[in-house]
Amino acid sequence: MVEPPHPGYHLEIGIAGKIDCMDDPGGVRALLAKLREQDETPKNLERQHREIKAERSQRPWASAPKRPQFFQGGNKSRYDFWQATNEHPSADQSKLRGEQDQMEFLEALDIAKARMKDESVQKSLREVRLRLLMQMREKQLEFEQQLARERAEIVGRDGEKLHGINGGRVQAQFGRWTWDVLPRWDHLQHEQRCMLEDVDIAMRLPTGAEPTSSSFVSVIVYCVTFILQRILSPFSSQPLAFMSSSVDESKWFRLPSDVRPTHYDLTILSDLDKCRFQGVVKVSLEVERGTKQITFNAGKALELSDVLVSFEQHEERLSVSQDKEHERATVMLSKDLRPGSSVNLTAGFRGVIDDSMMGFYRSSWEHEGRKGNYALTQFEPTSARRAFPSWDEPELKATISMRMVHRDDTVALGNMNVEQEHSVDQQGIDRALEIDALHFTSPELGQSAWKLTEFATTPKISTYLVAWGNGEFEYIEGSYTSPLTQRKVPMRVYTTPEFIHQARFALEVKERILPVYEKVFDVEYPLPKLDTLVAADFDAGAMENWGLITGRTSIFLYDKKSGLAGKKTTAAVQSHEVAHMWFGDIATMAWWDNLWLNEAFATLMGEVIILDRVFPEWKSASQFINDHLNRALELDAKRSSHPVEIPLKGDDVEHAINQVFDAISYSKGASVLRMLSKLIGEETFLKGVSIYLKKHLYGNTKTRDLWDGISQASGRDIDAIMSSWVLKQGFPVLSVSEDDQKITVRQNRFLSTGDPMPEEDETLWHVPLAIKKVENGKTSVDYGLTLEAEREKQIEYPNAKDAVWKLNADTMGVYRVAYTPERLALLGKVAAQAESPFTVEDRVGLVSDAWMLAKANYTKTSSALTLTKLLGAEEKSSLVNQAMAQNLASVASVWWEQPKEIRDAINAYRASIYGPLAKKLTLEFGEDDSVDLRELRTTAVGAAAAAGDEWTLNEIAKRFAPLRDHGDDSKIHPDLLRIVLSQSVRQGGEPEYEAALNMYKKPDTPAHKTSAMYALGSTRDPKLIQRTLDFVFSEQVKTQDIMYFFVSLSSNTDARRDLLHRFQKDFDHLVGRFEGNFSLANLIRYSLSVFTSESDAQQIEAFFEKHDKSKFSMSLAQSLDSIRAQAKWLEADKKDVQNWLQDTGFLKA
Repeated sequence: MVEPPHPGYHLEIGIAGKIDCMDDPGGVRALLAKLREQDETPKNLERQHREIKAERSQRPWASAPKRPQFFQGGNKSRYDFWQATNEHPSADQSKLRGEQDQMEFLEALDIAKARMKDESVQKSLREVRLRLLMQMREKQLEFEQQLARERAEIVGRDGEKLHGINGGRVQAQFGRWTWDVLPRWDHLQHEQRCMLEDVDIAMRLPTGAEPTSSSFVSVIVYCVTFILQRILSPFSSQPLAFMSSSVDESKWFRLPSDVRPTHYDLTILSDLDKCRFQGVVKVSLEVERGTKQITFNAGKALELSDVLVSFEQHEERLSVSQDKEHERATVMLSKDLRPGSSVNLTAGFRGVIDDSMMGFYRSSWEHEGRKGNYALTQFEPTSARRAFPSWDEPELKATISMRMVHRDDTVALGNMNVEQEHSVDQQGIDRALEIDALHFTSPELGQSAWKLTEFATTPKISTYLVAWGNGEFEYIEGSYTSPLTQRKVPMRVYTTPEFIHQARFALEVKERILPVYEKVFDVEYPLPKLDTLVAADFDAGAMENWGLITGRTSIFLYDKKSGLAGKKTTAAVQSHEVAHMWFGDIATMAWWDNLWLNEAFATLMGEVIILDRVFPEWKSASQFINDHLNRALELDAKRSSHPVEIPLKGDDVEHAINQVFDAISYSKGASVLRMLSKLIGEETFLKGVSIYLKKHLYGNTKTRDLWDGISQASGRDIDAIMSSWVLKQGFPVLSVSEDDQKITVRQNRFLSTGDPMPEEDETLWHVPLAIKKVENGKTSVDYGLTLEAEREKQIEYPNAKDAVWKLNADTMGVYRVAYTPERLALLGKVAAQAESPFTVEDRVGLVSDAWMLAKANYTKTSSALTLTKLLGAEEKSSLVNQAMAQNLASVASVWWEQPKEIRDAINAYRASIYGPLAKKLTLEFGEDDSVDLRELRTTAVGAAAAAGDEWTLNEIAKRFAPLRDHGDDSKIHPDLLRIVLSQSVRQGGEPEYEAALNMYKKPDTPAHKTSAMYALGSTRDPKLIQRTLDFVFSEQVKTQDIMYFFVSLSSNTDARRDLLHRFQKDFDHLVGRFEGNFSLANLIRYSLSVFTSESDAQQIEAFFEKHDKSKFSMSLAQSLDSIRAQAKWLEADKKDVQNWLQDTGFLKA
């Protein structure tokens, strides 16, 4: 995360030192004298200031917040400035604040000049200004590029260096003018000085920044003000301080708001043989602020033609200045654009269809002796600019009409339905691409037949949701009928030829869930079709492009050999992406700091609420705790976490955007919404969601818009209840104690290290306590009792000490509960009863809380081990067993470098729980097995095998033998495929390894390939570990697949150090390979977070000191937090665990 500059800090820049003036036609002193003789000057300035203010108040942006004064010491106007400068040359003059004030000052200066009586004074001022303007035009690009390269060197009065910024005097040059830049430290405290490395000094621009109209005006104002200062105060010893107040570095990533797109006409030529694309875009723009330039986004590798700009019966052909670092392009016009007017911009472009999995990229297919390329897009979050010139920000929605030129034997796909298509020759293609008008190079097309496909116009859409594809695709087709309008909507799933037989289930899911979404939201799906395109190469899991969902083969393909987990994944992801058709596509976040509005809703609606209605046997609402709540709280317990809604700005904003696609935006956001739904009732919650959607159809939203909709439905102040959960980092732990008459609940921030400082523990959350009581054989829940942003609460409860009660009924809240040892023991006994009054969700929550509290040193690990032992013998729920097995595996992982007898004892305890259960359930599946039984068997077999249970490993070996010997996997049930392969390779040698490698190279399904990747990373043989590493870091493994190997190798205690060494050795290569992808942050996390010592943390920190961390700073910090938390846990509890193992007989005393 890049911390934004504090809005209250202002950097004062002084101008002092020598002046090498121009020819000085009238002489500086003479000009000063003449200026001071003009009696009307102050009156003119004061009057003109009022006129400018009045005129500007009528402009569209006049309501924006302003800071009209630009001097310290009071509300000084321009008249005050002139008067103070003449009467008090040594007066303390302060900063000129804001671009608007700068422009007003320049306008006032110009009119004052025009009204002066003395022609010689007018002539002198005109000459000064004219020379400045001429030199500015000549030196503009050179000047700004020089300043971009040369960061200001600053030193305090005491000569102390700050944050490695070299001390010394800096000389800036503009044409024939030179001056020295010195700091003003009068009002800067130490904490403020520490921010200087994050602030651009005066007119220093971020590296590579191109000139803009605002910077052009700013430089002129800077120079003119500088001249006036020297003229009007020749004997002043005080430097003029006015530039750079609260520099918002995000402006170099965000586009200027001068113009706004309303419509794109986009034509794309896709040449799959040459892996190149070319196109033309015509953009209709509305002018919102007067400007002489137009700036838009264009990717680093996108080659642009000249641009045609037409407005007010005027057309200009203009060259484009590209800022490749910030992916912006600018054209400078010969005349101003008027606010409220319309402009049309036409640009040609071309680029390479590469294999980056971002922008417009390629993949390949092979089937029955045939093979070829295909291409598709992935634009979220900021890669539309890689494929076409655009205003690539979520809030800048526009309609889009698209055409694609492609080879006649390929299929073209887009967001919308095809309206027409026809054959086209070279001349027709050149006309479509406007080659002659743009003076652009005509594409070389060869002898192939070509086709032009035209799509219908979209509704208003954000650029990151635009999508297209081109290739030899096949499809299966279905439809659904809208329950709201009875409209029949066609739906297809497209794949390359080898996968089409595995696409049926993904289509069936869409057919079943679309009507449910419409009923729940009371908002119709608005597009005329909804397709899914499945790709073999895809960085993210899937993408919610409006009308054209895209995603991985391992996500969307399913057949009977894929197993239950694969089926559930396909349904959950398809449902998640369909949820985005409303949350994200119809109503879109205004900026990426509100990403959670998209992803949290799609997670809760798509993977829980809707899926539970369509597949109730899967118990998705219960599964949510293991899949999302625990995942979110594990990350949010770190100091390096971030709020759900996080400000995104600064120099590294693009990298920060990529990194917030994480468990906080998805899982914590969904957990917070789930808690709210439970608190006010699901029906009321969904009614509020419907109000929110209807109010913001085709618009952009922020968090407050959602709270307003739910407040309207519920009659409660939702913002007051939820703001701390969304705007503040972290979550609470509730410490609970009781006596005979009352329960006392106290909230504090939970940290994975258990040691929050006072300043880290200031947030008071609005916490629904949801007390579940068991009295006289009956169970009740009080959902109304809350901690209302208070530190502690006492609840009257007669006989509380002996009664059966627990907080957080059904684990609905986003917090942990720390009971007294006596209360936890009582709850464990009740939970272990055959007919326990505690639900599955209650029991999962008890286990999860106990383990997280132990890991964070709030309680001892022995208490969590005892609870697990108590539940383990009788627990029948697959979900509770998943929670227990995962936490016991984490003990084995953290204790990985402890003495062998300790590790063996931990595994013996694990095997004592899951060995007998695996033997009881066997490895055989029945046709009538319930979902819960199948998942319980998978959990038991996996945990028993990982712990080294002899019976389980023998059964696995029997089923693997036919695969090893004959390539026959028929004895392996799909639900157990990954376990059988991984344990066989781990326990075996080269023959087992070769069998897994063969499956990887020739998989029957994507699930087979994924299982093989996990298996190849599971070997204990040092030579085979190195072979796997060589394979992973070669070009033989797809970029998207490297992640699976990293997960397996880092989980393998025999391989994780080898992985770390290879990762560090080939780090630069990896960074280049994953440029712009989401997966880089995951690789950092998987490689590093498994280590458990402070020495490892320090070695890793030392390694990364030599590298640019901006692309993965968040995941690196989180990994280091994990290492240190695990080291602290191990140090605190290794003796406690040893004693417990001895007391229970798993370790000899």
